[in-house]
Amino acid sequence: MAADGAATPNLRLPLRLPAVHVLLDDPACAPLLAQYGREQSVETLRAVLSEARSRLLAGEALDTAPAALLALLDARLRSSNASKLVPVFNLTGTVLHTNLGRALLPDEAVQAVVEALRWPMNLEWDLETGSRGDRDNLVEAQLRALTGAEAVTIVNNNAAAVLLTLNALGAGREVIVSRGELVEIGGAFRIPDIMTRAGAILREVGTTNRTHLKDYAEFAGENTAMLLKVHTSNYAITGFTKEVTVAELAPLARERGIPIAVDLGSGTLVDLERYGLPHETTVRETIAAGADLVTFSGDKLLGGPQCGIIAGRADLIAAIKKNPLKRALRVSKLTLAALEPVLNLYRAPDLLPERLTTLRLLTRPAAEMRALAEALLAPLQEALGPGYTVAAAPMSSQIGSGALPVDRLPSYGLAIRAQAGVRGNPLGVLERRLRALPRPVVGRIADDTLWLDLRCLEEPQRDVFLRQLAQLASAAA
Repeated sequence: MAADGAATPNLRLPLRLPAVHVLLDDPACAPLLAQYGREQSVETLRAVLSEARSRLLAGEALDTAPAALLALLDARLRSSNASKLVPVFNLTGTVLHTNLGRALLPDEAVQAVVEALRWPMNLEWDLETGSRGDRDNLVEAQLRALTGAEAVTIVNNNAAAVLLTLNALGAGREVIVSRGELVEIGGAFRIPDIMTRAGAILREVGTTNRTHLKDYAEFAGENTAMLLKVHTSNYAITGFTKEVTVAELAPLARERGIPIAVDLGSGTLVDLERYGLPHETTVRETIAAGADLVTFSGDKLLGGPQCGIIAGRADLIAAIKKNPLKRALRVSKLTLAALEPVLNLYRAPDLLPERLTTLRLLTRPAAEMRALAEALLAPLQEALGPGYTVAAAPMSSQIGSGALPVDRLPSYGLAIRAQAGVRGNPLGVLERRLRALPRPVVGRIADDTLWLDLRCLEEPQRDVFLRQLAQLASAAA
């Protein structure tokens, strides 16, 4: 006992821990050393023993047998080496969800990326001439055929495409934009800010809701680098409005010798109405209407990998490709490996809804999703227990990523509500439990309901979803 009567701490408790070298020499540690390497294993083991020592000093009961400590080491190594990028079930109802990676690639593109990862590729090597080539040439022919453009170039996303276009053609000169098109999209990407970064001088014309041809004509002059139109992808202005179309703007642009550039955003390559979807202006229609340059994304309605595509007049594309920023913004072989097979799918437009993952999800029949909802209802209800009620219910999906923001697609899924009288935030708790599953389930909460839209849950994934419900039931218990 201490002089004041307090209990003396047992300073020998930490000595119950085996030494580092003893644990490393244990046969059960050999698989860990083989998988994670000696240096990482030793460092992690020391951290495990230090934590165990602190717990023992605090009076906590702890199994200090070598097998128990090596089990802790195994768990710590697996956790620290686990990928932070994991597959999820997207049940939000937004098909092209920016936070969940946008477009899913078809199998042809996935296999092409695997090959590009395994082998050297003729990325910038012309196999016919044996000399250095241009990586854009790998997909230029397909894109020219699909868009009607004279030339194309590829960068890492559409924001980069807009920045590069403005810097290459508009630095130090005026770029005219309607006030109604000075948009901000996700991640605080604002057209005025991009103009400044690109070195272009912004000339706003018209008003927020109404812009006329005469507004462009008044300011289009010798110091005008381009007339820029921006697709208002994330919102829609209705009511007393007026927008000058590319076709209306083209005669003025030709008369003044000023190119028209259009930031089309999603940039579909086919008429979506053909597949029963709302109309979205295509890249070909935009070029045919008089646009000299069009920028658009590869990972939205096109259904390919993340990239930005600039298509249009050959002389303007050539000037853009000479800009030093082009090298900084260029895409890798993996992007081009994925993009090429996706573009090839467009050569058979009648088969596109079956083969292009994005279009297949967007055109999925509501009846198919309803049947899936009814099949999953009972197992999910059993897993959640009496604290929740689950119902198969109609709901509305959206395309996402700024495409057709006011249009909704009829869908079906599962609506989960908490039983009356349950304290706290039961839906929030359930949402966190769903996100903690081995393959996280991401839904959305609205109107006191957790909605699980099944548009993006296809039949091959159904068994994976069902197998997880046992863990959900365990967490509920």
